[in-house]
Amino acid sequence: MADPDWLIWAREVQAIAQSGLHYVKDPFDRERYEHLLALAARMMATGSGADCTVIENLFRQQSGYATPKLEVRIAAFDPQDRVLMVREVLDQDRWTLPGGWADVNLTPAENAAKEVLEETGYNVRITKLAMAFDRDHQGHTPPEPFSITKLFFIADVIGGAAKTSIETSAVSFFAKDEIPADLSTGRILPHEIDLLFAHRADPNRPADFD
Repeated sequence: MADPDWLIWAREVQAIAQSGLHYVKDPFDRERYEHLLALAARMMATGSGADCTVIENLFRQQSGYATPKLEVRIAAFDPQDRVLMVREVLDQDRWTLPGGWADVNLTPAENAAKEVLEETGYNVRITKLAMAFDRDHQGHTPPEPFSITKLFFIADVIGGAAKTSIETSAVSFFAKDEIPADLSTGRILPHEIDLLFAHRADPNRPADFD
């Protein structure tokens, strides 16, 4: 399902305003970009029903040239080709692959391994970048206020033991035909899991991207 027009337009106006405020020199242009930022907040508040002040404050926390935010998700497999999944506390204990926002000063692969260890208690070896997707184009719900690029990695479990965290309430392995139905669809979708199993089965499969 595509994001609604109001969300796409609000994101674009916010990005123009953020980048403009980063580079602007002329005080009159600064005033125009400030107005655009407030307009983007009103557009998003009207479409979403959220508080306009909260959204505008969120937008004002962003600085520099506007780029997509980066998320990592990891399909970590055991020797039986079962994938490691967690119940996500922040999404009604729905199931997802371990992952989250990428942290600074770490490579994408280091971020991926860190997320698995923190959320599951398992150590992994990252073996492949399988997919690079725009979140909106894949149909994730609910929508997000900012553009997000999702990197999906394949990994081997090499040690550790199951351990929950402040973010996860359960940790378990699943075969391809055992994937839970109650997925955290803001984080992972069934067709993405299918693709990750395909990458596991064929290490030479080229990376999928959109």
